[in-house]
Amino acid sequence: MTPAAEQQTQEVDPVADEQWRTRRGGVETALRTSAVWSAVRDLLDAKRASRQADGDRPLRVLDLGGGTGGLAVPLAELGHEVVVVDPSPDALASLSRRSAERGVAGRVTAVQGDADSLAGIVGDQLVDLVCCHGTLEVVDDPQATLTALAGVVAPGGHLSIVAAQRLAVVLARALAGQFAQAHQALVSEDGRWGPADPLPRRFDASTLRAMVEQTGLVVEDVHGVRLFSDLVPSALIDSDADRAALLDLEAAASRHPDFGFLGELGAAVHVLART
Repeated sequence: MTPAAEQQTQEVDPVADEQWRTRRGGVETALRTSAVWSAVRDLLDAKRASRQADGDRPLRVLDLGGGTGGLAVPLAELGHEVVVVDPSPDALASLSRRSAERGVAGRVTAVQGDADSLAGIVGDQLVDLVCCHGTLEVVDDPQATLTALAGVVAPGGHLSIVAAQRLAVVLARALAGQFAQAHQALVSEDGRWGPADPLPRRFDASTLRAMVEQTGLVVEDVHGVRLFSDLVPSALIDSDADRAALLDLEAAASRHPDFGFLGELGAAVHVLART
């Protein structure tokens, strides 16, 4: 069961609902990915604009745990060069097929490996953006992984981290009537609600920020994503207009000057840091 699926209330079939949400549009419009995609795209657009004097060379992106290319292929379609590092050969095979079908195979490189492999993979070709989305929860040593990621970011480059957030699952478990599980997630060191929890760990925004800063990077932005979308019944967001309105609401709530704490209720936290 996926992280979003296990956060649904008992009135919704979580597996079916997650499949529905995943199908609704591409990375630009899907509820699970739209906010993060917008932030990453805007960051790269700004970088590209500032480097016109360099002949508008393609920006280099590394996506750790990028799997089948849900982020990598759209980035390649924007003209960037993307290296996807993932331990799964099956996922990388799917990535190769997807990039070929979309006509960007020449801008996507698939490499089987993990955080320990990054220095050898990148070599002296440091990257403009490193993405680690939905991966930090499952690695053996999150701090070591962050250090490895920071080590391959070029001067002036950025690191984008998306990780599951603790308070979201506390709220979801409580709304589902699983009060003991909610309490366990609230007080446990790893943010898990019990032995059957599918995630090895979740993070608090402040903790993740401190971990990133420990690598020597400067954190520029921390905000919650998917504040409400994982809890809203799919029947209420069946149209493009409904999904757009929900995404607008989440964006406004996560950065509201008086209600910024709502960002801590997001199913995930997005951290952007620079060298």
